[in-house]
Amino acid sequence: MNTKTIIDINQLNQQYEKLNVYQRVEQLYKDFDASEIMLTSAFAATSAFLLKVFSDVNKAQVIYFIDTGYHFKETLVYKEYLTQLYNLNVVEVKPDPTMHQKTADVELWNKNPNRCCYINKVQPLNIIKGNYKIWVSGLMRWQSDYRNSLNFFEEQESNTKFYPLLDIGFVERDEFIKKHHLPFHPLKSKGYASIGCTHCTLPGLGRKGRWNNSPKTECGLHL
Repeated sequence: MNTKTIIDINQLNQQYEKLNVYQRVEQLYKDFDASEIMLTSAFAATSAFLLKVFSDVNKAQVIYFIDTGYHFKETLVYKEYLTQLYNLNVVEVKPDPTMHQKTADVELWNKNPNRCCYINKVQPLNIIKGNYKIWVSGLMRWQSDYRNSLNFFEEQESNTKFYPLLDIGFVERDEFIKKHHLPFHPLKSKGYASIGCTHCTLPGLGRKGRWNNSPKTECGLHL
């Protein structure tokens, strides 16, 4: 097993900064064993980019999808379409049914959106993420001020986060998707630039449509 017992974050950031997206993902499997790598996808606005890359490099990679119970029907259709298109190995992660129902009963997304996100997104993933060393996500710097502060590799509790698309710009992302004839999320054409749960997503540029234009811009997964 090709495993780094001590991860040198600075060294990894310097090394991966010089690589393109495909090279980064290929190098990841050289630096770490596949069993140590966790990939998550929200199957959101333009998730096809990262999923296409991983499908080309390692089709066996498990892709965790957090089914909050509040996704747009278009998101679920998009997930199934991409799963079939790329023959993805998707595993659904769901919140505790009792706790999820409580969030629905009191419409917790209106009263305490941070708590709602924790119950339906953060907590379910916490159960499994301790089994992995590297957590891969498709965050990009241009998406928010917080994301603009990130490096390709970041320490986060028990995991090291890896963002292979971090330096991909808005235009470059869309050009890649068009060049490879990748499908956009159905709601993107309706003005949704960032897509989460139905109760907390409106049309808007960047992440401005999330959480009904409140100061909240992150669900808590990546903080």
